[in-house]
Amino acid sequence: MSELHGSTTLRADRVTKRYDTAIALDDVTIDVRAGECLALVGESGAGKTTLLRCFNRLVEPDAGSVHVRGVDVRRVDPVQLRRGIGYVQQDGGLLPHWRVRRNVALVPWLGRDPRAGRLADAALERAGLPAAVFAQRWPAELSGGQRQRVAIARALAAEPDILLLDEPFGALDAITRADLNEQFLALRGAHPITAILVTHDLREAFLLADRVAVMRSGRLEQVDPPDRLRAAPATPYVGRLLERARLASGAP
Repeated sequence: MSELHGSTTLRADRVTKRYDTAIALDDVTIDVRAGECLALVGESGAGKTTLLRCFNRLVEPDAGSVHVRGVDVRRVDPVQLRRGIGYVQQDGGLLPHWRVRRNVALVPWLGRDPRAGRLADAALERAGLPAAVFAQRWPAELSGGQRQRVAIARALAAEPDILLLDEPFGALDAITRADLNEQFLALRGAHPITAILVTHDLREAFLLADRVAVMRSGRLEQVDPPDRLRAAPATPYVGRLLERARLASGAP
């Protein structure tokens, strides 16, 4: 795990979001400190992805405020905001008609950075894909795990200090998923970054995150480091999740 610092990089303050009559987020307040990885866990429909997307303005709250690096995101152009935040979708979101290097170079290229190609190659290396081998391949020529590595490289290419990951490993087989978990830990160790990770897998959250936020029906049930959450679940729901994942205190 990375060493945490005192400053707050991401903050949601009393955020509420409705879709018609359904409440996706219900008065949610949470901070993410600089260099910290926060995992959002919970069942489908808990509000995890909605909360994640508030930080890059892919979702606009109905009430409350969202701050990134101390600035209310409503005061920032959404395109510029997103270019300064790495974002990894569950399906990778690669453009199939672009080769790997061009996919990875997208954000610095849009920013007219003359280093776009070099940044892309460096990001591929950080994601465990040697540019000499993979840069000129098409996405269709890659395995599922390799495509997700390319998606992570694309999120890293502009050298952001914030990374948002929406179920990035959920569709992968167990061996590939474990390999990418280790790669993510190594990447955070080498390049401190503030991250929010959405996952259904509580074990994955315990492995990768400094703190875990358990969500249910748009509300936060508990936010704590893995050891504290396991030792003292705050609600019966958290306790049931821990038992289901065989992570309850005293479980093997």
